[in-house]
Amino acid sequence: MSPSDDLFFILPAAALAPGASPASMGAKAHGLLQLARLGASVPPAFVLGTGLSREYFENAGRLPARVHALLDEGIAQLERVSGRRFGGVRQPLLLSVRSGAPVSMPGMMETLLNVGLGERTLPGLLRASGNPRLVRDCYRRLISQYMQVVHGAAAAPFDAIVQRYLTEQQLGSACELDSASLGQIASESLAVAVAQCGVPFPQSPREQLLGAVEAVFRSWGSEKARHYRRLYGIEEHLGTAVTVQQMVFGNAGADSGAGVGFTRDPATGERRPCIEFLFNAQGEDVVGGRHAAQDGARLARALPQVAAELQRLAGLLEGHFHDMQDFEFTVENGRLYLLQTRSGKRTPWAALRIAIDLAHEELITPAQALEQLQGIDLEHLERTRLADAAQVRPLAQALGASIGVASGAVVLDAQRAVRLAGEGREVILVRPDIQTQEVEAIAAAAGVLTAAGARTSHAAVVARQLGKVCLVGCEALHIEPQHAACVIGGRRIAEGDEITLDADSGLIYPGRLDVQHERPLEEIEQVRRWRREAA
Repeated sequence: MSPSDDLFFILPAAALAPGASPASMGAKAHGLLQLARLGASVPPAFVLGTGLSREYFENAGRLPARVHALLDEGIAQLERVSGRRFGGVRQPLLLSVRSGAPVSMPGMMETLLNVGLGERTLPGLLRASGNPRLVRDCYRRLISQYMQVVHGAAAAPFDAIVQRYLTEQQLGSACELDSASLGQIASESLAVAVAQCGVPFPQSPREQLLGAVEAVFRSWGSEKARHYRRLYGIEEHLGTAVTVQQMVFGNAGADSGAGVGFTRDPATGERRPCIEFLFNAQGEDVVGGRHAAQDGARLARALPQVAAELQRLAGLLEGHFHDMQDFEFTVENGRLYLLQTRSGKRTPWAALRIAIDLAHEELITPAQALEQLQGIDLEHLERTRLADAAQVRPLAQALGASIGVASGAVVLDAQRAVRLAGEGREVILVRPDIQTQEVEAIAAAAGVLTAAGARTSHAAVVARQLGKVCLVGCEALHIEPQHAACVIGGRRIAEGDEITLDADSGLIYPGRLDVQHERPLEEIEQVRRWRREAA
């Protein structure tokens, strides 16, 4: 195996490395490399190739020996272009460590942010940034995320610390906590880490990096990743790359944040960018499914130059990749950085409209449009709408992350949803938030309703691709697992009671409502004409 199969670089004006392909460096990194070559602002990175992942599993879960030398070489390059030093006490270089399979598997493998931060590097980041809140927020995030991802710690004890401070100060989210509180949370999190895992959080940046890299490799074999591959026929031997990238900070203050965008509506296929953004946040806050990210309109008002650049990039991405794109980005102190782009997951209904529109806009040929539609059963493609809901008062409203209508029995537990669906029951999975660990339950349910989350969270993306009705961010939903019930808009709904979700309006209704079916006959006929012409 040549060195180029093991290590790739994503640097400003980087040449296309020999052997660089989605198969060798992962689809995520390959997309970033193309973005960098297009002149987009992409933080510098290096990539450990997918072959190392395969070796990791062939060697019974041991890192290949040459990984150490590859990390040395990669870090040296990042230090050169960034002017920072990994583990340095004056200008510390912090890293994100991300997975990247040859095909897109949203949220199925691990990511770690802020790697390299510890007691020794905290003062240096404080001097470099002049932002004590940023430093302490990154530290408490890293402690919690590292112990969960690398050592299997439960999230709940770390979340409980944050929630206690929010309750005491009557705040709504961690974005509102001050520097002193965040520092105290970090200190308490260090103690929780030892109590949960029996080992302390590592203060060595090198140890953190090695642990993060191994955790990403290991996540290829996780149950949720295996189940996703079974759902979509993805081959087991492909493995994942690891992208190690210089951190940019969406949690740096009022003119910073993290977001996800689609160049077209992934639910309906309409030609309009869909942007979700969370101010003063990091990327996992948006895609993790635990937070609402409804600041897209506010972004345009507060940072119009960033919003205008996102609009420009939407056209650039479609023109280059010839498909609707799903992209992740961070804004640090008013500057926009792209962190990912990929062909966006979409409903089958949207897939049909997008393929036809792209062909009519001459971004793709009719033959390429037909290729995009492979695997979609056009003869049975339809969407459901409520037949007449005027006489029924809705319980509450949420954000529609898909299209269509679904009715079923409320189920509050993911495993129970899988079991009941296996018995032929139509179920609505109702959760405080939805995580990609629950992909099997998402696939089994007729619909999903969550109290938190965003339309662009990884779990919502998975639900949309599966054609499931999905409503997120229902502030009027409160779950009472101890009573086997939930409260929606002030009305208690027992587990097993039926509700109806309307993703078009975002409304939630009691009981089972009648629906009508709609088929895209004109679009289907266009595809038939293309098929006849190609025959």
